Amino acid sequence: MTLKSCALYVVATPIGNLEDLSARALRVLEEVDWIAAEDTRHTGQLLRHFGIVGSLLSLHEHNERARLEQIAGLLREGKTVALVSDAGTPLISDPGFPLVRELRRQGLKVIPVPGPSSILAALSVAGLPTDRFVFEGFLPAKSVARRERLQTLAREERTLIFLEASHRVAETLADLAVVFGGDRPAVVARELTKRFEEVQGDTLDGLAAWLADDPMRSKGEFVLLTQGAPPASEVDTPEIRRLLTVLLAELPTSRAVTAAAKLTGLRKKPLYDLALGLGGRQEKEES
Repeated sequence: MTLKSCALYVVATPIGNLEDLSARALRVLEEVDWIAAEDTRHTGQLLRHFGIVGSLLSLHEHNERARLEQIAGLLREGKTVALVSDAGTPLISDPGFPLVRELRRQGLKVIPVPGPSSILAALSVAGLPTDRFVFEGFLPAKSVARRERLQTLAREERTLIFLEASHRVAETLADLAVVFGGDRPAVVARELTKRFEEVQGDTLDGLAAWLADDPMRSKGEFVLLTQGAPPASEVDTPEIRRLLTVLLAELPTSRAVTAAAKLTGLRKKPLYDLALGLGGRQEKEES
């Protein structure tokens, strides 16, 4: 099957294991006129591994808008261009969105060549619900802003997926535990498809301890996944409200929540949030 002229091919490349490059992706990279790469040095290594001699041009966050008309011009001349990122599927926390949006606005063809994706790879083996999920990319670098963002997601019922840098992963796990509750089921997926790949599931508190046990576990590229919050109806029911109201009348908030969790089997964090809404007092040890 020959390539379509005047088209941008959005090509997924391996996230680690080079054997994951699809036969179609290999053919497209061999046959296009130009390859737009996030890092031409990195992509050059990939091309050399497969014996591909391609014409490369850079497209990254600092020059993407300047490249728009150049690439659109190439397509209007009948050329074919492949868009690749350093790893995985382009545009997913990588450059490319303004380019694809502009080309589609101009009526030019944009064709996907699907393949590796770290977020889908992690989700497929995490053992968390996969029927509904949301990808949040990288959280803010500063803890205050990160916790504020997480607060907006605390009631999200879908599985949550984040990317994180190695030097922030421990802090992010700690903030997730503070905002979502340390007993929230979660998974750390590290170095997927690479030599030191690890997929570890536990509670957020358990994962923080697991990460701290071995400094090597904080190295590499990370995908963090957390189970979604329980449906509001599961916690915020008339019966649970009555139970918490009675307990709060006799006990401090934290002890009332602990008792309610034992009696109902529900997780402490949503019960604690509900208790605060019923007039319970926020306590320092719970923050």
